[in-house]
Amino acid sequence: MSPVIDASVIVVFSLFIMLVGFSFSRTGRNLKSFFAAGESVPWFIGGLSLFMSFFSAGTFVAWGSIAYKYGWVAVTIQWTMCIGGLVTGLYLAPKWKATGNLTAAEFIRERLGFTVQKSYIYIFMVVSLLIKGSVLYSVARLVSASLGFPLMPSTVVLGLFMIAYTAVGGLWAVMVTDILQFVILTAAVLIIIPLAFDASGGMSHFLHFSPEGFFNVVNGEYSWGFILAFALYHVFYIGGNWTFVQRYTSVDTPKAAGKVAYLFAALYIISPVLWMLPPMLYRSINPGLTGLETENAYLMICKHVLPAGLMGLILTGMYFSTSASANTALNVVSAVFTNDIYKGSINPHASDKKLMQVARASSWFFGLGMIGIALIVPYIGGIVEFTLSIGAVTGGPLLAPPIWALFSRRLTGKATLYITCITLGVNLVFKMLLPFTIGYGLSRANEMVLGVGLPFLMLVLYEAYARSRGHVSMEYLRLRKVKAQRKATVLQIDAAEEVAVREQNRFGLKVIAFSLAFIALLLYGLCFFSKQSAPLVAGIATAILLIALLPLRAARKIKAARVGEIVESVLN
Repeated sequence: MSPVIDASVIVVFSLFIMLVGFSFSRTGRNLKSFFAAGESVPWFIGGLSLFMSFFSAGTFVAWGSIAYKYGWVAVTIQWTMCIGGLVTGLYLAPKWKATGNLTAAEFIRERLGFTVQKSYIYIFMVVSLLIKGSVLYSVARLVSASLGFPLMPSTVVLGLFMIAYTAVGGLWAVMVTDILQFVILTAAVLIIIPLAFDASGGMSHFLHFSPEGFFNVVNGEYSWGFILAFALYHVFYIGGNWTFVQRYTSVDTPKAAGKVAYLFAALYIISPVLWMLPPMLYRSINPGLTGLETENAYLMICKHVLPAGLMGLILTGMYFSTSASANTALNVVSAVFTNDIYKGSINPHASDKKLMQVARASSWFFGLGMIGIALIVPYIGGIVEFTLSIGAVTGGPLLAPPIWALFSRRLTGKATLYITCITLGVNLVFKMLLPFTIGYGLSRANEMVLGVGLPFLMLVLYEAYARSRGHVSMEYLRLRKVKAQRKATVLQIDAAEEVAVREQNRFGLKVIAFSLAFIALLLYGLCFFSKQSAPLVAGIATAILLIALLPLRAARKIKAARVGEIVESVLN
């Protein structure tokens, strides 16, 4: 590892990504283009973006720590995300798109009422900042540990960079970053794995010197109860998290929304195996890590095996994958605030220009809150404890009722508030109050079962009660009238807007193609410093260069389709 070469790679690639984000500043014409990319994003881009929005440096820090300590169970935990993606693709993503709403908050207002929406908005904003603050902490820890920078300044600088990128470019900038990080991190992991096997003495040495139970499907505190509850949690999280709902509403049809989730699920079948092998291999190289040191297992194996320059590339990839995840959350929180609070309650007649100003200003405001959360993560148990606890306490109470409302005719706004408040309160009592008052705390498995099982049970019981009484929600009946009015309204297609959306998509695809080519050229350059691994790096660079032709071809098809329509209109 050469600090000078690695630092140079980080600087060059960071500047390049920033320029990519700035190139999309002209695409933010209005809320629909800024927050939903004109609702015409290609499904495969939406799927990759969903995958990378779910993914962050926390994957390497949190799950890498579990893989180092407990082994294969880290893969099992992440396979629950595949289950969540499949269920979402089958049932939830098409439903979200069919609502016709720009945000999940907009659907909640129409289906469950303004009071529920307002309550959910404030809770969602707080929870999103908590989760993404932990994500920012993960990447700041990686960067500070690898380059020798203090943790606090690293957190602040990296957080400010994230906010600037989101506030300028909007959803298309976030999605392009997602695609680039997917390619970079996949390439980096494919380079790391053979080098890590070689450093650990090969497969036989790895199998022989691994602890007992290291390859068990479940292990330690991560029991079958935890796995089953975590799978249900991910059905709620992937199918109902407002950040991910945006991916389903930004494509053009319900069928395409389902494909977004299916692609996510497919990627989560093989990717956890590839990601978790390096920290598992490092256990046989250096079995002495303890406590919070295990959070650095992934970084240590990278430093141990990667040649000069590639460490900088993977650090940049981890940072920008985290940036993509945090950017997505900031984009959605800003969208909710701008569309559902500012426009909905404060200034309903605001112009597009004013709304864009509010959108960008709110991105900065919420981003600074995210930085504040990241700074306190080390003082409350580390990334694993923080991430799993937030998910267990808030996931079921906040995400299950709106998902239920997609299908139920009987769930009311009042019942939703009761179920959310009761289950959230019970979870907080068992997580925060009882451990500090009487010394009683739930196991990891029971904490997750309570967090997702209680709201699900309450929803089932309420549905059975309402059915037995023959009740139908007044909010549901009102929503049916609203939808009927929408269908009866003849929408005038704005030809200029349609052309602008196509130009935005064509531009985005061209930027992706150019960016992939840039990554390939950067890898070719790093071959000169890679020594024995140069052929492997060159092969991956060539594969990326060939992949760059795919979005370029798609962009040309959009242009050809547009020309064909113009000719047809002239002839007619």
